[in-house]
This record gives sequence, structure tokens and C-alpha cells, in this order.
Amino acid sequence: MDEQSVTVSSQKRKSDSLDSPAKRLCTSEGHSSTVAAHYNELQECGLKERSQSRIFYLRNFNNWMKSALIGEFLDRVRRKKHRNITVLDLGCGKGGDLLKWRKGKIDKIVCTDIAEVSVQQCEQRYSDMKARNQREHIFEAEFVTADSTKELLSEKFKDPEITFDICSCQFVYHYSFETYEQADLMLRNACERLCPGGYFIGTTPDGFELVKRLEASDTNTFGNDVYSVTFQDKGNYPLFGCKYDFKLEGVVNVPEFLVYFPVLVEMAKKYKMKLIYKRTFQEFFEEKVKNDEQKMLLKKMQALEQYPQAPNSSLASQNEDDYEHARNVKESGKAKLPLGTLSKSEWDATSIYLLFAFEKQT
Repeated sequence: MDEQSVTVSSQKRKSDSLDSPAKRLCTSEGHSSTVAAHYNELQECGLKERSQSRIFYLRNFNNWMKSALIGEFLDRVRRKKHRNITVLDLGCGKGGDLLKWRKGKIDKIVCTDIAEVSVQQCEQRYSDMKARNQREHIFEAEFVTADSTKELLSEKFKDPEITFDICSCQFVYHYSFETYEQADLMLRNACERLCPGGYFIGTTPDGFELVKRLEASDTNTFGNDVYSVTFQDKGNYPLFGCKYDFKLEGVVNVPEFLVYFPVLVEMAKKYKMKLIYKRTFQEFFEEKVKNDEQKMLLKKMQALEQYPQAPNSSLASQNEDDYEHARNVKESGKAKLPLGTLSKSEWDATSIYLLFAFEKQT
């Protein structure tokens, strides 16, 4: 894939013939039902069960990433306006980010997802949060079950003229890259109702990194004991519909689509969106960990595990080689206190992702 030779003109011409929402809704169901079924059937587990998971720290680390990203762009919005902050959570899942929005003191959120059971659990989580914090002002919330790659969300909002300061799309956008039309409608849903100066932020697998690892593999699969990625073949990477199977220990086992990020940047211009921020997870971590507040949040969220491990506890990985990097730092004498780290397998899994932010132009 040559980043300098990106062109989406042919895909745009296809889009022009499918301009109306009604025509877009006539597209094939594709693999949307598979994704919805997977997340509907995914069981909600308690803290005790999650803490015993092989990827307990990895999940917390990814959650910290989202917290830091959301916090940064809420700060940016607040420098422009002081109240009435409204958010669209595109692909809200079971409501894992509700607490982040509460801490961010927003005024209203619209939560939407393709999986009906997930939306119901998100709404219940919101109701429980309000019940536990009756003396605190909690943001208003609206919940919408819809396939954002095939349905126009503004037609489902209570107020079709609502505008948003932030659209957050966490670990979701790549599902839309099955076809140009689906990716375009997802982007329209994310950006159409953003106010000028509003932000479209998110996390997604890095297409270049996925292809790089695939090409370095002797087979059509790569990964480790934590995750695996399997492509149908090598050397053929269409801009849309490049499907691969992604598995993450006990959490994800569903087909996804490669996102060629320069194409997304070009497509976003149609909705007056300008890319202002793009970081790999590693770059973002190295930047944010210098901040004392974020370092405290890392610890509070248990986003890194202690190395060497505390007495009467065990490491997430039983493979000693998984901690060679931490052991080397410890033996060098550079770290006098226990380190905060992830196993090598988990670092490898996080490094396939990137964070992004687009800003709505006037």
C-alpha cells in the first residue's frame, strides 16, 4: 500500500449514486449481524472475574488510553465554551465510557450502538449511576440502537437538529470499512451534527501496522498468546472490504476490516473535517506518562502491572521471557522501585492501534 498514491475518486463516484439514506439502506446486510450478535452475546463479568483474566492489565491500559484522549479533547472544548457540552458516543457498547463523561462534567450524551443488548445494558448502567449519585448533577442521556453504517442517525434522535461538541468512536470505526458506502455513512453520522470546532475522536487498528506484520509472517496469520490476526491472503489489500479475523483473549472474536487511514482523511474532507491529531498507542503513552496526573490515573486504573510482582501474587503471563524488557531495566539499576509494565505480549497487542482526532472546519 503506497500512502502517496491514495485515490478515492472512484469510490466517491459510487457514493454520488447512493446519496440518499434510503438508497444506502438498500445495501446488503454484510457482516453487521455477526458483529451485533457477538457483542449481544458477550457476557458482562464482575471485577473479580476480570481481575483473573490474562488481559486484565491490557484492558485497563486501553481504557486509560481512552480516558486520556477523552480528557484532552474535553479540555480543548472547554477552552472554547464553558457549559452545555454535548457528546455523541458512536459505538457505546455496554457504557464503559459513561464514567469518563461523568467526570468530564458534560451536559448531554447520545449513546448509540448496533447491539441492542449492549445498548440496554448501557442504559441500565446510566440509570444505576444516577441512582447512586442523586446529589450530583448527572448529564442527560439518550439511547439509540442502530447500525451506523447503514442508518442515518439524525433521523433517530429525539431532536434531529441536535449538535455535538465531540463524537467519540472507540475501537469501532474499522467495522464500517466493508464498503465505501458504509464507511461514508458512518463518517456522516459521526461528523454531520458536529458544531464548528467540534471534534471527532477515536481509536482504531493501524492498517499499515497490520499489513507490515502480515508481510513479515510466514503465513497469513500473526499474533501471540494474547491476540491473533488472520487474513484470507497476502499481497491483496483493497481500500474497502479487506477483511481479517481478529481474536483477543476472551473478549473479541469477530471479523474486522482494514482501515487505510489516508483514505479516511480524504473522505473526512467531505464533511469539513480536518485531521489534527494522530498517534500510535506507543507515542501517545510516552507523551502522556510524562504528566503527573496521568501517571496517577494509570496507577488508579491498574493499567500497568507491578514488576517484580508483589508478595503472594503472580504475574499475568507465566512466560518469564514476557518480562525480559522489565527485568533488563530493573537489573540496570535505573529503577529502584517496582516497575509498572505490561507483558511483552500485551505491549505487542496494544501497538497495533492508533488514536485520532478530526476538527470540524467552519
